[in-house]
Amino acid sequence: MTSTATPRVDRAPFGTMPDGMAVERVTLRGADGFEASVITYGAALQSLAARDRAGRSEDVVFGHDDLDSYLAARRFFGATIGRYANRIARARCMLDGTELRLDANNGANMLHGGHDGFDRKLWRIVDLAAGPVPALVLSYASADGEGGFPGRLDVRAIYRVSGPAELTIAFEATTDRSTIVNLTNHSFFNLDGARSGTDILGHSLQIAADRYLAVDDGAIPLPGPPRPVEGTPFDFRQPEIIGARIRDDHEQLRRGRGYDHNFCLATDGGVRPAARLVSPRSGRVLELLTDQPGLQFYSGNFLDGSAAGKGGRLVRQSDALCLEPHRWPDTPNRPDFPSARLDPGQTYRHQTVYRFSTV
Repeated sequence: MTSTATPRVDRAPFGTMPDGMAVERVTLRGADGFEASVITYGAALQSLAARDRAGRSEDVVFGHDDLDSYLAARRFFGATIGRYANRIARARCMLDGTELRLDANNGANMLHGGHDGFDRKLWRIVDLAAGPVPALVLSYASADGEGGFPGRLDVRAIYRVSGPAELTIAFEATTDRSTIVNLTNHSFFNLDGARSGTDILGHSLQIAADRYLAVDDGAIPLPGPPRPVEGTPFDFRQPEIIGARIRDDHEQLRRGRGYDHNFCLATDGGVRPAARLVSPRSGRVLELLTDQPGLQFYSGNFLDGSAAGKGGRLVRQSDALCLEPHRWPDTPNRPDFPSARLDPGQTYRHQTVYRFSTV
């Protein structure tokens, strides 16, 4: 990755879909080597370059170097997830007295929108902006009934280099029928670099949450209120090394093979700090701010070496982690959880900021 004197936007081909449709890669370049590349397939963050404490700029998100690898298997690297991020139990829920029968793709449950979610769609570029705040706007129209969800959903994913070393991702959506919406970005981070060959167990993590959702063997939240993190391996209110407690004999760690849980954030509205990730090795710091009520922390437990990432390196357990801001899992079946309902005339909004620095 090389630095550039002034912010700009570059647009280039990234391959061709099986039906002949072109996929593009748009790179938003900041003023000092910070840059983000987004592909139109899955509206996915394909690379994100940030400087380490020595001033070296490296890509810190996992993904692939070519489109064929994205098409070969579904791994959610950097993708926009919808219509419903995370899981819905039994792939069913009630809406206005009608049972919605959704697309089950995770055992009996729906995960990340079913078999053919937003991460597998070709999005359209509707706007590019250069200047001091390079930005990209992508759109996708989800048809009425797609994945089992009612209503046509018109979605926009907006990527902006909003600061010297800061990327903002925003989602907006409108519908013509009452429906359920829950979007997120599914980037896999390693602050040592995507090609470093190190894992994330030595990273330090802090999460602004005093409660989390315990889950059953299918990763569906258990009945009852969120559980306190205090006295458990899920207490990240102060910075903790991720690997320090990941192998503790705790039922929830056994069920997730590590961390794969929703942390319940403050719901006072507005964009607010949610997590802080630090690599002692590279000195990179990632601060995540969001307006969402939940943050799914996934420690890469099911990465099994069956796929090669960038540079041909096999991606193995705990090589990367995800911090996914969104509504809580299974919210449509849980009236006690923050709602994921969207009605005509309303606009779904989601904003997350990824702010980088060094120590």
